[in-house]
Amino acid sequence: MENTNNNPLLCDIESGVCEMPDMAAASVDQVQAATRKGVRLIYFTDPICSSCWGIEPQLRKLKLEYGQHFEIDYRMGGLLPDWSYNSGGISKPSDVAHHWDEVSRHYDMPIDGDVWLEDPLDSSYPPSIAFKAAQLQSSDKAIQFLRALREMLFLQKINIAKWEHMAVGAKTVGLDVEQLENDFDGRAKDLFRQDLELAAQLGVRGFPTMFFVDEQGSQEKVYGTKPYQVYEAALLKQLPGATKSNIDTDWKALFNKFNTLTLREFSELSQIPRPQAESLLVNQADAGNLSELTTKNGSLWRLVGQ
Repeated sequence: MENTNNNPLLCDIESGVCEMPDMAAASVDQVQAATRKGVRLIYFTDPICSSCWGIEPQLRKLKLEYGQHFEIDYRMGGLLPDWSYNSGGISKPSDVAHHWDEVSRHYDMPIDGDVWLEDPLDSSYPPSIAFKAAQLQSSDKAIQFLRALREMLFLQKINIAKWEHMAVGAKTVGLDVEQLENDFDGRAKDLFRQDLELAAQLGVRGFPTMFFVDEQGSQEKVYGTKPYQVYEAALLKQLPGATKSNIDTDWKALFNKFNTLTLREFSELSQIPRPQAESLLVNQADAGNLSELTTKNGSLWRLVGQ
């Protein structure tokens, strides 16, 4: 894919890729194979990657239907080191604001690009390092932390590169904030560097990039935001005998599983058409069972009491 803007925050909507500038493609024959489960899914992402936010519905569905067959190895890719480049007319954060609003409409996932006008991020490295620090405490809480950071950024226009905001997100998901800060200033930086090195070895040019690796170490790569069937097919190619689990489509069961859901996520996971799904969510909010966080480009729903 040609990226004339050469700016990682200007994602290609059609291909669904937030591409890194000047990344030389490389390849390796094998990466570490799956361990406990049949397939290891190495997921290169970034906390501020809008295309990665766009695949949350597909990824959550894959977890529900095939989670017993794969484990995800989350890797940070370093999408925005800093603003030291100027190409394609993109030289400052405000240039990205309108683009994010377009991405939001394309993926039908709420994103408010005004963060780049009101409190822009200087780099995606701090929240990436914070995620690696969270992994040192708990893999599950780290995933929840990454989700919390994205909700803060994309919906609440919060600059998640600032420590005080990262600390709030960490506390929300039950991480030890003091330990997180110690690891953020220490071990996590080296772990982040290792992620960047692995990305370079595997020729990762942008995000999202996923490698589905079977027990023999062979890999199937999915690059960019794709329909659900593409991720499912990649998994089944690596593990043809994988069986699909039925999703409990009850609204409360889904919210107990994921805590927060956008309308698109809920519609896809509940298998309810979008208009009816929205009516259901509104009715549950009116009944006091759900709370709604409203933005100019969509809402986020949360089970009350969580």
